[in-house]
Amino acid sequence: MNDLEQNRFDAFVREHLGDDTARLLLSRGRWPDVDVALAADTIEGMRRMRHKVPEWDVPGLVYPDRLCTEQASSSATARFKASLIRGMGAARVADLTGGLGVDSWAFSDVAEKVFYNEMNVVLRDAVEHNFGVLGVRNVLFHSVELLFHGVKDLLGDFAPDVIFLDPARRGEGGRKVFLIEDCRPDVVTLLPELLEVSPRVVVKLSPMADISMVVSRLDGVRDVYAVASGGECKELLVLIERGFAGVVKLHAVELGEKPEILSFGMEEKGEVVRADGVEEGMLLFEPGKALMKTGAFGVICSRFGLGKIGIHTHLYVAPGSFGANHGMMLDMGKWFRVVEVLKSGKEAMRKIRERWPRAEVTARNVPMTSDQLRAKLKVASGGDVHVFCCRADYAGGGSDVIFIVAEPLR
Repeated sequence: MNDLEQNRFDAFVREHLGDDTARLLLSRGRWPDVDVALAADTIEGMRRMRHKVPEWDVPGLVYPDRLCTEQASSSATARFKASLIRGMGAARVADLTGGLGVDSWAFSDVAEKVFYNEMNVVLRDAVEHNFGVLGVRNVLFHSVELLFHGVKDLLGDFAPDVIFLDPARRGEGGRKVFLIEDCRPDVVTLLPELLEVSPRVVVKLSPMADISMVVSRLDGVRDVYAVASGGECKELLVLIERGFAGVVKLHAVELGEKPEILSFGMEEKGEVVRADGVEEGMLLFEPGKALMKTGAFGVICSRFGLGKIGIHTHLYVAPGSFGANHGMMLDMGKWFRVVEVLKSGKEAMRKIRERWPRAEVTARNVPMTSDQLRAKLKVASGGDVHVFCCRADYAGGGSDVIFIVAEPLR
């Protein structure tokens, strides 16, 4: 767009920011001088990005399609990746699968120069325009498909300290794929080339990816970060280093005002200590998604002195006096104080329904979902307690399905 077209487009977007975009598209003939389809996608993108990347809530940005905003990183996850880049002392970063550019934008804050590549030319042009609006000046823009034996040609004389890739996790027909080699580009095939031109490679993978399989398929993995935010595991970050053959470290990361990180060697399983019962007054710990993803079940016990309720029940208990030196764990999951413990049965369900008609509910390691549990209990959402239905395996042998009624501590 020239300046006049851009000003007309920006004014149209501002004027119709609160409108139904479907209606705008149906009435596009009223505005022959405006690309209404692009405006509709931009309006939808602005609404989505306002929550994902509030720093981008400025006039003049363009979002050429809805998929790019759906797949974009949030500013929280992008800034965490940038903190890893800063920790490496990387001055030159190559983002070879640039997308909407949120990660490159974050990298530009910590690196001297960023090489951004996105094979979709329309998207690349939109990002270059957006970075101009945002005042980002240290990014080089390219639009080349990343192919086998093509890494050196793509980078030219740009010598990166670290390469970042976020492979597309969609196969033919738009179906989701989870194996690394099924993503595009295929990092397994490209990795030797990547490590020829850069000492480090960071790969963003689906949070559904199996960590053990990732480590077995990729040579030189040094660190794996399971990054969680807002109660969800958002992404798996794999740091690969040229020639590294040591013990892989796993990092459970919970993003917040300050990221909380629990790190341990992949071989450090820790000893799972089984709790010998659950009693009123005990503290109950529900691990966050990052801890769950890294499989830190024994580490939680060995490092923090918690007892696991069941072999396959990922809930932990500790004495009521516990906690003076374990504040960090409060931000790695949820803490509760046990109000009552009931053996599962009709009488227990009747008691819960009468005493706590409003409660949050969770089913763990029992043959029902949380929604099915709520239907059986006939309780509404809300209230001051959380009801867990789970299987408890006792240290002395035997097991029971129990209800744990607990009050959230924060």
